[in-house]
Amino acid sequence: MDLGIVIVNYNTRALLERCLETVLASVGVTFQVCVVDNHSPDDSAALVAAKFPQIQLIANTDNVGYPAANNQGLQRLGFAAGACPTAPRYALLLNPDTEVPPEAFRKMLDFMAAHPDAGVAGPRLVRPDGSLDLACRRAFPSPEVSLYRLLGLSRLFPQSPRFGRYNLTYLDEHQTAEVDSVVGAFMLVRREAIESAGLLDDTFFMYGEDLDWAYRIKAAGWKVYYYPDVTVLHVKRAASKQSPKAQVEFWRAMEIFYCKHYAQQTPRWLHYLILGIVRLQTRLVAWKVGYRV
Repeated sequence: MDLGIVIVNYNTRALLERCLETVLASVGVTFQVCVVDNHSPDDSAALVAAKFPQIQLIANTDNVGYPAANNQGLQRLGFAAGACPTAPRYALLLNPDTEVPPEAFRKMLDFMAAHPDAGVAGPRLVRPDGSLDLACRRAFPSPEVSLYRLLGLSRLFPQSPRFGRYNLTYLDEHQTAEVDSVVGAFMLVRREAIESAGLLDDTFFMYGEDLDWAYRIKAAGWKVYYYPDVTVLHVKRAASKQSPKAQVEFWRAMEIFYCKHYAQQTPRWLHYLILGIVRLQTRLVAWKVGYRV
């Protein structure tokens, strides 16, 4: 089997239906699909069961979060930390608000085959208006990179290799590049990279888990590539924009990622400043959206 695809869904029934239609129209690769539904109130799980019986379905009785649900799907398809020789050659995390061209999977797998050092790859993602989804290629949010973002310097100087690192806006969007991370909306991962780095960290609820996975995969010796010869439509935030919790989890994820990967080498005065800023932002966003933290 070439590819194991995991789609985590929450309350995006119509988009999920369209996504699955495009996935099943794919050509040139063999694949299995597992949809993990996080207790959607819109009968998404019933739709999958009725209309797509060939797709594996996990219907959770609670919203367990994005990384935990992805891990459920990955494990169902045979992926695990350590040896998993019966799993497909590649795993794909795919959001339900995407639409894939028929040859997208084949082209992505051809790229991976031509780059044996690639542990992760992602395509060019575009919004419905045709603009680039800036999250599809990223640098890790180190204290320095995050500071430039918070100060607005990344927006003021998007072509600067120093200030534009958050979304690598200084790179040509049509140029293949080695990057720190691609986004979990379409994140293709080599089986051996999963064996090396393990599954997603479900300490995160949503946001940050894709960055963390890429960080650990790179630490295990693999490279991450942005491959714009494949373009995929991404509606973006179809589920999260409905959720006050999701807006708070963005800032919580930043704190988890920072503490996990950067806190130990950060001077104490700067460490407490970073924590103070992030926690203040978390509380301000929670207050704004009426969510208790």
